[in-house]
Formats: sequence, C-alpha cells, structure tokens
Amino acid sequence: MTLYESYMLYKPFGLLSQFTDEGHKKGLSSMELPWAKDVYSIGRLDADSEGLLLFTNNNRLKTQLLDPDEAHKRTYHVQVEGNPTEAQLEELRRPMTLRIKGKNFVTRGSEAQLIEPDWPPRNPPIRERKSVPDAWLEITLTEGKNRQVRKMTAAVGLPTLRLIRVAMGPWTLGDLTPGQWKELPPHRWTK
Repeated sequence: MTLYESYMLYKPFGLLSQFTDEGHKKGLSSMELPWAKDVYSIGRLDADSEGLLLFTNNNRLKTQLLDPDEAHKRTYHVQVEGNPTEAQLEELRRPMTLRIKGKNFVTRGSEAQLIEPDWPPRNPPIRERKSVPDAWLEITLTEGKNRQVRKMTAAVGLPTLRLIRVAMGPWTLGDLTPGQWKELPPHRWTK
C-alpha cells in the first residue's frame, strides 16, 4: 500500500499555476509551499483566475480527475459584465462550439445560474464601469479546456471580469483565502 500527499491551495490572482516564472508573470515558486518536488497540480488556472488548485503525487488520482470520461465537476464563481438574461443562461447550459487553441471544440454544456456570493474585493481590483452593471454566475463544467469559462461567457455577450474556481470533484475552497493552503487526508491505493 502506498501513501500519497495531497494539498489544496487558494491560488491568488496574478500567479501562474506552475512553479516557474514565465516572462513577467510569477509562478508558484514565489510562495512558500510545504510539499515535495514530486507533488504537482491537478489541472491549471490561468494567471487571471484565482481559486482552488489541487496538488498531489498520486498520478492515478490526477488522471481520474482530469479524464473527461470521468466527468468530474469543476465549479466556478464568475463575475461578468452585464445583466444576464434567462436566454443567456440557457445558452451557457447548452453545448456550444468554441475556438480553443486554434481548433473548434464543442462543450458538453454546463450548469449555470445567477448567484450573489460574498467575495471580498480582489487585489488588484477588477475594472469597474459605472454605466455597465455586473453580476455573478455559478458555472459548473465536467471538462476543463484552456480559458473555457471565459470563452463561454464572452460567446453569450457576458465578458468575464473575475473568475474563482470554488470546487473540483468533491473538494471545495471552503474558507481558504488567497495564498492559503491545507493538506488533504492521505489517499491510499492498493494494486
């Protein structure tokens, strides 16, 4: 029986989901994280996104969570520009064709609803336009393509202002704040 390490982190805005810096963007190496070098993130969040990142040295768990056939849910709180209509929410719920990394991709559809979360302001703050309202959506996917949520909201006329991943599979961000992490209970796998 093998014992694996797993952690969750509230990735702050502006950091890459990798340990190396890239251009002018800092990676996770700028944070003091306690885990060993063989512990890697399960999936990614772009530098403009924040929220839940999972880390493990359990390749089997990583593969299961990222396998589209397993359809593990990923839930995001998304602040969008505009007042979403029921028609726009319906569009988000249905499969749509997006251009991702130069190729057409048809989404599976999602769960989408208006919410009123109580997130503290982001540092740095989002841009605000007094003449354009904003709203929050909760969007749950069972896939995770590059910048998919942002492309989905833009496709229905609701540009994303702020994106926070709040859950992945059975794990939720809970009361972690940007930069905080916690160790998850050990996972045991037998062969």
